Amino acid sequence: MRHVAELRTREFPGLVADSGIYLNAASVGPMPQSAVEVANRWSALRAQPDRIPFQALLDAAATARAQFAALVGAEATEIALMPNTTYGLNLAARALPLRPGVILSFDGEFPSCVYPFQALGSRGVELELIPRVNGLPDEDGLVQAIERRTDVVAVVVSWTQFATGFVADLERIGRACWARGAFFIVDGIQSCGIRPIDLPTLPVDIFASGAQKWQLAPWGTGFVYVRKGLVTALDPHDVGWACMKSTTDYTRLTEYEFDFFDDARRFEVVTLAYHDFAVANASTKMLLDTGVTNVAAHIEALGTRIVDWIASRRDVRLVTPADPSRRAGVVSFTSTTLDAMAARLQAARVSHTVREGAIRLSPHLYNTVEEVDAVLARLDA
Repeated sequence: MRHVAELRTREFPGLVADSGIYLNAASVGPMPQSAVEVANRWSALRAQPDRIPFQALLDAAATARAQFAALVGAEATEIALMPNTTYGLNLAARALPLRPGVILSFDGEFPSCVYPFQALGSRGVELELIPRVNGLPDEDGLVQAIERRTDVVAVVVSWTQFATGFVADLERIGRACWARGAFFIVDGIQSCGIRPIDLPTLPVDIFASGAQKWQLAPWGTGFVYVRKGLVTALDPHDVGWACMKSTTDYTRLTEYEFDFFDDARRFEVVTLAYHDFAVANASTKMLLDTGVTNVAAHIEALGTRIVDWIASRRDVRLVTPADPSRRAGVVSFTSTTLDAMAARLQAARVSHTVREGAIRLSPHLYNTVEEVDAVLARLDA
């Protein structure tokens, strides 16, 4: 990506000054300096709440909805603010009008794609996992199951898997779902903000993402996209004061008008973490200003260097698909000397994770080719 050095210096001075190398955005994304400054400013205001105009709280939330919508090509009215991905997936599990039947997913999914749907057994809804093939999701098997079976009521998958980095073909899976009258639910946290997407053009019903990873925002911030045609068709499972129209007028809160918002705010049950969403807005603005397409190209280039290095090693096996269209920021690999390699990375202060028996590297826009090459040289040592 052009001007990455200037961006690093301006927005990530701590990473530049640190002797370590941070390749762990798939776990936690570092907040840019512009977000840190907003956090400091809001923390000072929070110490004296009388200095915070009430409209500033509403504006922070409205901006978050608008900017999250821009990340995924949606309208702000289709976005509800959530503390994390799991809340959005629970919304899908509880609010969608699921008839008795089967929900399909991939074996190897992050638990948030599993537990909320396993909990639906009392409603006659069972979750079935499609077995992996060569360690990766069997997308062909999933689509064939959707097309062959008549009891499929929904499908839930990760856009990008947390451990393997496999990127699902949302268009293909969603079309198969809709052809069968099944809902399509997507966990987007491992790609949102670093991979272009235009949700309204895709057969996706609900898309949930936390912002603390690739979106470089605080913990406790995220969103759920609910397809426009579904927003008012769904009855919120959780109900609170904040999802009602009367919330906009504090002078008549006790008139108890049971009237949900006509947009996705109907799913925002409680008082929001305005402070954290104001900080998230700075991070999202940086991604939007940089351009998600540019961010994706930069990350792809870094990931390709890792993939090429793996191909050069006889003792290392790539877990993530080599095809750039089937991977995003996560590159995972295993080795006959996995523990020794992980130890070398730790000794060199290279932030990484080991997931499901593989080393996971996840570079972002603040990383450079030189950093990645240095890490690979360390692994070669």
